[in-house]
Amino acid sequence: MKYTYYGQSCFLLEADGKKFLFDPFITHNPLASAIDTKIIEADYILVSHGHGDHVADLELLAKQTGAVVIAMPEVAAWAEKQGITNIHQMNYGVANFDFGRLRMVWATHSSSMPDGSYGGNPAGFVLETAGKTIYFAGDTSLNADMKILADLYTLDYAILPIGGNYTMDVDDALIATKYIACDKVIGVHYNTFPVIAIDTDAAVAKFERENKHLYLPAIGETIEL
Repeated sequence: MKYTYYGQSCFLLEADGKKFLFDPFITHNPLASAIDTKIIEADYILVSHGHGDHVADLELLAKQTGAVVIAMPEVAAWAEKQGITNIHQMNYGVANFDFGRLRMVWATHSSSMPDGSYGGNPAGFVLETAGKTIYFAGDTSLNADMKILADLYTLDYAILPIGGNYTMDVDDALIATKYIACDKVIGVHYNTFPVIAIDTDAAVAKFERENKHLYLPAIGETIEL
């Protein structure tokens, strides 16, 4: 499985010939100016919630790729108004797909669409595919509901927000690793704006002191999972 980071909470997972793009926000992110969106391919686009830093490029990339957009009904309704037709609505629960299984899980945040309309509940995802189980928390604070994931899954990696202010910070993410029983974390939702800037070296060191690993790939970098 490959993970490519596109900045903020946008990334691509590639496994068994399938490509999963999460929370498309690239062209509006100055830190991602070197990313050529014209060459991005996806079979599925997973949207955690409706904020602009998660859906700004949804219309562009959904139409470009023809991918199936997986999102809450309210986000899906907004997407339909943008002319996106290949949509699978979900809510908190489990669905089977040709790639494996997907669960939408609780996230403590808010959600509204770029036009100000209601974005439904925010969510995270647990993706089971190609023999791996990956948890993407979406935008969320630390919450006790995460503990159930350790009962349901043996997670290979967790993709967690670490920038603070709007979401968990590094310290909360470390606590979350104990709740979900996963020691391998890929950090997202940091450094895009001054209010979520972090000391990346200090963050990595905090994880190392607790015998955990925090991956912080550069924007545009691909790592093997």
